[in-house]
Order: sequence, then structure tokens, then C-alpha cells
Amino acid sequence: MNKFSKYVGLDVHQETIAVAVADMAGEVRYIGEIVNTPEAIAKVVARLKRGTGRLAFCYEAGPCYTICRQLRDLKQDCQVVAPSLIPRKPGERVKTDRRDALSLARPHRAGELTPVWIPDEAQEALRDLTRAREDMKHLQRQAKQRLSRHGHRYTGRSRWTQAHWRWLEGIKFARPEQQIVLQEYIDTVQACGRRVASLDPAVETAAHASPIWPVIEALMALRGISLLAAVTVVAELGDLARFAGAPQLMAHLGLVPSEHSSGKRERRGGITKTGNSHVRRVLIEAAWTYRHTARKTAILQRRAERTAPEVQEIAWSAQKRLCQRFRNLMARGKLKNQVFTAIARELVGFIWAIGQHVVPLSRA
Repeated sequence: MNKFSKYVGLDVHQETIAVAVADMAGEVRYIGEIVNTPEAIAKVVARLKRGTGRLAFCYEAGPCYTICRQLRDLKQDCQVVAPSLIPRKPGERVKTDRRDALSLARPHRAGELTPVWIPDEAQEALRDLTRAREDMKHLQRQAKQRLSRHGHRYTGRSRWTQAHWRWLEGIKFARPEQQIVLQEYIDTVQACGRRVASLDPAVETAAHASPIWPVIEALMALRGISLLAAVTVVAELGDLARFAGAPQLMAHLGLVPSEHSSGKRERRGGITKTGNSHVRRVLIEAAWTYRHTARKTAILQRRAERTAPEVQEIAWSAQKRLCQRFRNLMARGKLKNQVFTAIARELVGFIWAIGQHVVPLSRA
């Protein structure tokens, strides 16, 4: 017997929520639109569960999970589902809030929706902090690219050094408008740099105070995984033990090849790029460090000494295998981007293995 009497689809917007219900008798109906406030949500819950059993709510993943937490506090089941995995009719060209709510309630009753992981408030706050830093770096990178398009060529050894800044400040244009544009971009790059520098200690302090710090510290034993990369991985993925195996985590991060096979023909393409793009980016960056010979540097050794012997063994095995893997793939004539993607995919396996040995304080 099904433990839920009604399945409720919520099409959530900043100001309003469209509500649709699918019951076990097969009926699917649109309830209406409510304002997006905790009081209105509680009122709808009380109305729908009147004389019935437990309710099952769902809505598409968005920037926050406050509605899900409120519904769970009200003793109702709630799932936040992945928007890209919601079944849709290929020929459907009409989109309204009513239709969206109905298209959530119906497949939710059929069990065809894929829920996403819901972080607790502490992990969500840490994730928001790392994403804020990433946004600042993105803005700084954009400003640097625009700053380089001024028609003057820097002949020094490396850019964004003190010498490069002095050269930029000495550039003179014939038109005053161009001089203003140059100065604005210089100020933007420097302002974003200061914001990133102010966020770095905040990330470090929050990571040390977090219940997931043991996992973060263990991941830092891996080559290429700095404090920021480890915080990003754990804050975005949560408890790594929730993945049944390393292949599942690889697929979750979109690092497995896409496939379009039919009949006797097999065709595989580039990686799927589904799932969490933030983690995928830091892992691709970490993969570049394995182009060098495997060795225990002083920094890596200090990080590893703070972890368990099992973690140190996994980290050293990862370094030996992935460095050799890089040389083998390059010798076969593979493109560098393909090689580093393959290295990142295998690195996920070692990250998963460490996650099985280290338990977060919240689960200890």
C-alpha cells in the first residue's frame, strides 16, 4: 500500500507558487496559485491533508531549499527534482505555470522524477561562500580579458605582475573616452582581486568550523586538491558515502562519455557534462598537476601527515597511477584536453575511496 495519499507538484517562483495535485485514484487537478510565503504554504498543507494521509511534495531545483525544509518540518515528504531530468513531450510547445505544476504532480506519482541532494543549512552556507568566490574570480577574469583588448602589446615576461600593472597605468590614448575605459577596467580587476582575497580567509575559517572538515582535510592529501578545491568538492557533493560506487559519482559529475548507439552500431562522444559543473571544473584543473612526475613534495607530505595511513596510501596510489596514465595517453597521441578529462574522471574514483574511509562529524 502506498504511504502517500496525494502527490503535489509546486511550480515555484519568487512571488507565487502554482499548485497541482495527483491522487491515487488517478485524478490530476490544478489547485490554483498562492503567494510564496511560509504562511500560505502552511495553509495549503493543512487544506490538502484534511482527512487524508501523508502528502508528497516536489518542485524544481532552484537557488535555495527553504520550502523543502519548511515542508519537512511540517512532517510532509518533499523532493527537489532535477529540472533537466523531468520527462517532457517532444512536441509540446505551450508552457504555463499551470502546465508546469501538472507536469510535476503526474510523474511524481509515477516515480519518474530524479531528486537532488539537499544540503543542510551549514553546508549550503559553505557552498554559497565558495560560489561567491568563484563568481568574483569569473568577473575578474572577464575584466582582464577586456583589459587586454586595448591594442597595446605587453613585451614583459609575465602579465598581472607589478611590472605589468605599471605598464598598464602608463598607457596613453589619444581619445579621453578610451583612457576612461582603460582605467575603469583596471579598477574592476583590482576590486575583484581584493574581494577574492577577502573571501579566502572566510572560506578557510568556515571550512575548519564545518562538520565536514575531516573529509576536506583528507582530500587535501591528493595532488592538485588544495583547500579551496577540497571545500568545493565536499560542499557541493555532501557525504561521499551516499554514492554506491565511483562510477556513479563519475556519472553524477558528467565525466563519463556520452553514447548514441542503435542496433549493431556503437557511437560514443564527449563527456555528458551533466550534474555539478563547479566540482567538474576544479577536478579538471586538478588533473593538470598530474602531467609532472609522481613525487611527494614537502607541501603534500605535510598535508598527508595530518590524515590516516589509509588516506595517505590512497593519495600516493592516485599520484603514481594518474601520472603514469598521463604519459600513456599522451604517447598514444590523445589531445591534451581529452587526457586531462580522463585523468579527472579517474581522480573521482580516488576521491570516492577517501570518502568511504573518512566520516564527517555530522555522521560520526
